[in-house]
Amino acid sequence: MIRWRAGVLGVGVVAACATKGQVRLLQGDLQTLRVETARRDSARAAALAAVLTLQQRIMDSLAAGRAALRNLEVRLQGDLTEVQRQLLQVQELTGQSQQRLTELKAQLDARSEQAAVVNRPPGGGGAGLPADTAMRPAGPTADQLYQNARNLHIRGALGTARSSYQEFLKTAPTDPRAPDALYFVGETFGEAAPDSASAYYTQVVGQFARSARAPTALYRLGMLAESRRDNAAARSYYDRLIRAYPRTDEAGLASDRLKNLRP
Repeated sequence: MIRWRAGVLGVGVVAACATKGQVRLLQGDLQTLRVETARRDSARAAALAAVLTLQQRIMDSLAAGRAALRNLEVRLQGDLTEVQRQLLQVQELTGQSQQRLTELKAQLDARSEQAAVVNRPPGGGGAGLPADTAMRPAGPTADQLYQNARNLHIRGALGTARSSYQEFLKTAPTDPRAPDALYFVGETFGEAAPDSASAYYTQVVGQFARSARAPTALYRLGMLAESRRDNAAARSYYDRLIRAYPRTDEAGLASDRLKNLRP
């Protein structure tokens, strides 16, 4: 009996010793795990800091790129504006030269005709002309003025084309092309000078109501009114166009505009 108790006691002491050793081992493992976890957390923090730094550099580079693009766009826009201005000047000069050449050609033709009249034998077809007719300088004809204006307009020399149209209207105010010339003068102003354009479109409608340009002029008046956000005036022009010229293409366009025009 005594021996049995001693054996049990010995087994208990051994068990107690084994438990303390395991606890110390577990504590060591935990300490090692804490150190490893701290090391890994430190590495992750360093990696995250590096990623954030790289991200900031990328954002700074993008911002700098955007700023550079904006500056480049501004410079290019300025250069483009300057090129357009110079091109317009060249067109204007070209138009003036063309007009001058047309005038000189007309004068030369007139002088050739005058020389033919002077050299014509007595009794010829030139008899009875006034003496000053042969010596009177002749300017460009209405046809020359109108064609010159159209050529300038097509080339984009709007200022010179406008002057040629106006000269044509002074020379031939009753010419069948007068409504066209008035309308084209308005077109040379366009949206850059809408009040001036409207004045000429109004002349087309008022002076040449039966011309083919009248409905187009009314439609343009409506469009200019819309661009000024004057919807009441635009509606008035479109209504007038539909009533006065119901079978024209412009009337159909005006009807479509009215559907989308706010009150």
